[in-house]
Amino acid sequence: MLNQYHWFYYRLRSLSTAEVIFRLRQYFQKQADKQQVGWKASVQLPTWPDSILFIQPERFPAVTFFHEHKIFEHSLDYNYPIDWHLDIGTNKRFPLTYARDINLRNPAYGNEKYVWEVNRFPFLPALALRYRLTPDPRELSRLVAIISSWGKANPYLLGINWYNNLEVNVRLINWFVCWNILDATALAKTDPVFQRFAESTWLPIIYQHCVYSRTNLPYPSAANHQLIASYAGLFLASAFWNFPESATWNAFAKTGLEQEMQRQHSPNGVNREEAADYIQFTADLFLLTYITGLRTNNPFSALYANQLENIFSYIFHLLDEHGNVPNYGDEGGGRLWGVDDPTSFSNFRSLLTSAAVLFSDPASKQRSNGFDLKNRLLFGDEGLRKFNAISGQETALNSQFYRSEGHYILRKQEADRSEIYIHFNAAPLGFPVAAAHGHADALSFTMQVDGQPFFVDSGTYVQRGNSDWRRYFVSTRAHNTVCIDYQNQAFQDDQLRWLHPYAVSVLKAETSDNCDEIIATHNGYDWFGCLHQRRIEFDKLKKRLLIEDQIENRRAGSHVVEVLFHVHPTVRFRAKGKNHFVLSHPHTKRLVTLHIDPALQVEVVNGQMQPNLLGWYSPELYQKQATCVFRAYLTLGSERRVELQHQIVVQS
Repeated sequence: MLNQYHWFYYRLRSLSTAEVIFRLRQYFQKQADKQQVGWKASVQLPTWPDSILFIQPERFPAVTFFHEHKIFEHSLDYNYPIDWHLDIGTNKRFPLTYARDINLRNPAYGNEKYVWEVNRFPFLPALALRYRLTPDPRELSRLVAIISSWGKANPYLLGINWYNNLEVNVRLINWFVCWNILDATALAKTDPVFQRFAESTWLPIIYQHCVYSRTNLPYPSAANHQLIASYAGLFLASAFWNFPESATWNAFAKTGLEQEMQRQHSPNGVNREEAADYIQFTADLFLLTYITGLRTNNPFSALYANQLENIFSYIFHLLDEHGNVPNYGDEGGGRLWGVDDPTSFSNFRSLLTSAAVLFSDPASKQRSNGFDLKNRLLFGDEGLRKFNAISGQETALNSQFYRSEGHYILRKQEADRSEIYIHFNAAPLGFPVAAAHGHADALSFTMQVDGQPFFVDSGTYVQRGNSDWRRYFVSTRAHNTVCIDYQNQAFQDDQLRWLHPYAVSVLKAETSDNCDEIIATHNGYDWFGCLHQRRIEFDKLKKRLLIEDQIENRRAGSHVVEVLFHVHPTVRFRAKGKNHFVLSHPHTKRLVTLHIDPALQVEVVNGQMQPNLLGWYSPELYQKQATCVFRAYLTLGSERRVELQHQIVVQS
């Protein structure tokens, strides 16, 4: 653990001259912004835009709506007035002061993530759709009252909801979606009360969000998906509403999106942030902007469209047969927008529906949700006809290697669609420089059998702060890899920010119909003279995953070596012999046997709190439960090398 001064040294060393200048400008911008606190915008549009989404109420399927929306592990009932500054997890409130002066780490205020999630308006598109499908004037009155109350409670630059450009733009995007679902321009012609609301309240707030978005852009090296959202919100709003600055804003945002589409993805469409859950979030940003560009006669480049197709292709291969996504990196905890029932909806599979329609891709259709409500709004009846016309031919999936990106998908599918799925992680820690959402999980793996999780990534639980829980879930010990001396593969400072990310080298990567093999190593333990190299071999005929770990100690002194195997909380096991365990899952008949090298001592840890955290699993943000970890360990003496071999076999 390094102190604040070390972090400042490493972070300053990583800054380019351009970023230093940018941050100086930010400082002066903050001083200027204080003069704009409480600014009330006045804006008149020469024309109001027509909707670019599709809704024919009489052709929509029956939809079940709820007046409650899940905010992490809590529920928000938006039938009642909303306290826009309240953390509903702790019932603490953030102050109504200048946004950038608020200390997010002050425990008296609560957790800003809960506040921001409510203020993203994730429930509003469904409310707008409910009005269009009824149409019950009480639903429209509720929507108007909610937006109006937000405007009154959040004067410009006052309060936590003007703190973060990401949150401002996600809120802007949800308002953009709602305006289109309502077909607000047509509605205003028949409803003078709504017209007055839109002119006097909604459009001025939208305009304020655009101004904020343009003047508070995050710097690329530290922003990642936040920068994409910033460009996307500004692009959508300026492409749709004809504000005085719209043409300038739109050109700026479009250029930014074109750049970030390429910069933040590999040529194969793999997101460089190294956080699986954020893939669907950023893909939605690029999808919605791409469609809007087409429908406002301002299309993106062919390079942009091609990269969007590459992103969808990666999603296609990343999902297992049941549509599950292997977890790596931070869990984001949210979607950009949606109207479908969140309890049964997979946004990853919905994106494949979009891919099928846009690119006439039978494979994407095969693994999609079908034509869900979100895609009905995006593509309408014409999209449905196109989707139905695409061939439904099913093809078996094989292993897929993303060598330059370090993601390896090992797969064995049978004719009955049963499947062994393994994700091996030989990727970087995260997007340079900060790797803010990466976990120290080099050379880790996860495994699913018939869509059921057996060996898992421990998850995220909390995203921010320097708590022991954050420290644990991002740590090397929370992943299925080798940990030496209880140390992470990369340094963290006191605020748990990553310093000196490791480098991973792939020495061999070969795939065939019968066998996959990868050999990789990383330099995360160079600082105390140790090396970890892992070879994995997936024998598809024997349904066996062979894991060989080679650990070297190149200096005097001894080290504790741990090999960790985390299983899902639903998995049960019984010991069959020394270092030999049989695992079962209630939703598949197949058993999995784990053979750990006999040179290792093994203990099974479950929900340990002391002397350190171990044996915990987080299915989503702010949820955790105890789970079993097979902790295998030995002490490695000076100038020694040890070779360990483990086997995981799936029994038919």
